[in-house]
Amino acid sequence: MASASVWPLAVQAQQPSETVALPTVDVAGAGPSAQPAPEPILSPETFYQNPKGQVETTIPDSRMEDTKAFSVLDVLRESPGVETKQGNGPRDIGISIRGSGAQVGFGVRNIVIFDDGFPVTQPDGLSRTDLIDPHAYGAIDVIRGPSSALYGNYATGGALNFRMRTGAQIDGIEVGTDAGSFGYLNNYLAYGRKSGDYDLSLFVSNVIGNGPTDTNLFNTQTVNFLGTYAPTPNDRFTFKVINNSLYGDLPNRLSLNQFYANPFQANCYSFGAANAHTAAAASAAAAAAAAAGCGVNNVYVNGYSGLKVPLTAYEAGLHRHDSRSILGLRWEHDLDSDTVWRTQIVADNKNINQPTGATDAVGPEPSLNFMTDLTSRWRLFGFDATHFVGVFANTESSTSWTYNVTPGGNATIGGLTQVVPSQQTNAGIRGREEIKLTDSLTAIGGWGAEYTNINGALTTYTPGATALVIGRTPANNNYYNIAPEGSLVYRPNNDWQIKARVATGYGTPQASNLFVLPSGLAGNNTQLKSQTNLGYDLAVDWTPLPTVKLSVDGFYEFFHNELISQTPGPSPLQAYTFNAPRSEHRGVEVAAEYRFLDGWKAKVAYTYDNQIYTQYYESLAAGTLTSIFNRAGNRIPGVSPNVMTARLGYDVPVGPLKGLGGYAEYYLTDAFYVDNGNLLKVPGSQIVNLNLHYDADVQNTFVQKIGAFFEVRNVFDSTYLAAASNITNTINSVTGKQNPGYAAICPASNAALSCTTGSMYAGMPRTFVGGIGVRF
Repeated sequence: MASASVWPLAVQAQQPSETVALPTVDVAGAGPSAQPAPEPILSPETFYQNPKGQVETTIPDSRMEDTKAFSVLDVLRESPGVETKQGNGPRDIGISIRGSGAQVGFGVRNIVIFDDGFPVTQPDGLSRTDLIDPHAYGAIDVIRGPSSALYGNYATGGALNFRMRTGAQIDGIEVGTDAGSFGYLNNYLAYGRKSGDYDLSLFVSNVIGNGPTDTNLFNTQTVNFLGTYAPTPNDRFTFKVINNSLYGDLPNRLSLNQFYANPFQANCYSFGAANAHTAAAASAAAAAAAAAGCGVNNVYVNGYSGLKVPLTAYEAGLHRHDSRSILGLRWEHDLDSDTVWRTQIVADNKNINQPTGATDAVGPEPSLNFMTDLTSRWRLFGFDATHFVGVFANTESSTSWTYNVTPGGNATIGGLTQVVPSQQTNAGIRGREEIKLTDSLTAIGGWGAEYTNINGALTTYTPGATALVIGRTPANNNYYNIAPEGSLVYRPNNDWQIKARVATGYGTPQASNLFVLPSGLAGNNTQLKSQTNLGYDLAVDWTPLPTVKLSVDGFYEFFHNELISQTPGPSPLQAYTFNAPRSEHRGVEVAAEYRFLDGWKAKVAYTYDNQIYTQYYESLAAGTLTSIFNRAGNRIPGVSPNVMTARLGYDVPVGPLKGLGGYAEYYLTDAFYVDNGNLLKVPGSQIVNLNLHYDADVQNTFVQKIGAFFEVRNVFDSTYLAAASNITNTINSVTGKQNPGYAAICPASNAALSCTTGSMYAGMPRTFVGGIGVRF
């Protein structure tokens, strides 16, 4: 996890409103059998529930009920400012807020993620969404903009909090099954109960399927438990357990030309490369794969050196076999009626086995996170105020082994190429003040300071003429960061709310960033600095009628040493990270809802995001030539300028058909550049989805509720890109000029960016999915 205070998200109201971007969150009853909720020690308006001054959206429970989404990609589009991309695996989704971290090819960076206030982001800043099954949740909170004063390291883009349904909300047993195209099947169970001093919620699911791309079979199991226990009026304990096991076959990432020729990598099974033992045979197999539009990885025949042969994903047996276990405990103690002391500890262990290309990454990544803080209310200079102070520390120890993949199938491993043992430790302090200056004006100030140490070493193993050549690159980097913020919230009446905010964020590199050169080979990259951003927000929420809600936010963020990742070519070359000295992110976020007739609802979430380099000289080399290019004024690659989700729906409000409804959804992603030189732009997409659902409350002592849905996704069967990683520009070794972005026919040198493999995945074609759930 980023070294983040959990408390602003830990005690969220468990039942959100049915709208997004609202000034407040409505709290609904817990159910007929629930006991009345005790009066909170601190007001629900205090910052640790909904951070005042922060630009935020709550995606409500109705979004999870109307459609049983497969991954977070399906639901996070509800919030403006959020963009999602397919990662390495069925539920590995890349998430960016305001484009921060959009260049990452797998996992999530520059965002801190919580599950019921417990960290899902590990101390090195990496989050993965494999363990998130949307069926488990009742709401998702999206905090947008630089937020390191409150959430610490890596919160340059903001934060997410996934909230499980409580035992009181479920109040029984819920079982369900979703099934759809390409063998998709999700069997799940949710159990919830509240009685006396405890509330228990348990969710389990088993998901299998086979995506449209060859080599895409997957099987994943998830367990998620949330329990609270109040042994005394002044003490509350919260327990959290998450466990996820994943096996998923992986296709190769494609070049743009391969995507146009064969987006789903059909018939990319075998071209005889696995049995090729001569250079001529290997060349013939590579030519056959290229002609068929199939992605390949060049691997050593003997696993160490010498002849390489091209293998498709099927021939190589590319896959991910990972597990993740999280165990958390939180204790809240009321020192008096206006002061709460909280302490939390989280143990998190991730184990990976990832032959995702020409190499296989293996290793454990255990981490431990501790934090404690005080929240209190007392008057300051005659004003009502809420005060917060906390300290935290977290550490992650990992050892990553990298092996060559060889012919033989099932990701047969060959020689060991490198070992990277490392440890990252973060520790710091933060404070926050919220002062109510008048009944309509609140001032917020926050500040955080953090120390980070990354200690590790890269050991490489390279076959020599007579023995292995062993190289060693140590790293012991220290980083010191501070993050002030301030905001004003003005609410003159119930119709209007205005937020003005200035805030900062920071993110340190992770250990793996320190050991990859711009060439994509292992080496010393330890000069990397922390990235920082200073952001300005002006947000307006307008609710003139109960049926009309509008939220508009303008943001302008200045980045120093922004960490950008890109790939120089196909595996085994690795993505490398560099600092862009200065860049700017600016744009507009809009969330609107209009209930124009009884039962009808229209919703829009739109983001305009314009990101440019303002100071960055890129050095590119080929042969004996080196050329330097000024990237100032160029668009930062990987970021779609325009993203929009629009939905029109109808639910029967009364009568015997109450609970029957449906909607049409339109999703737009604009075209964007994938290189610093802005020479190659990949196409955007326009997707239409249709949904029909029925939720019926049953007046029966045994069955409480029955729900069903049916969806057609990508109705018009558009072929589109679900992901495109950044590609490094190259130069001609004779002229020193940049090679072109696009070439209709790839030359033998594959110099054009559109011929560069290892970047792109196709999105889902037209699919059908339906499900039924019953609550007892």
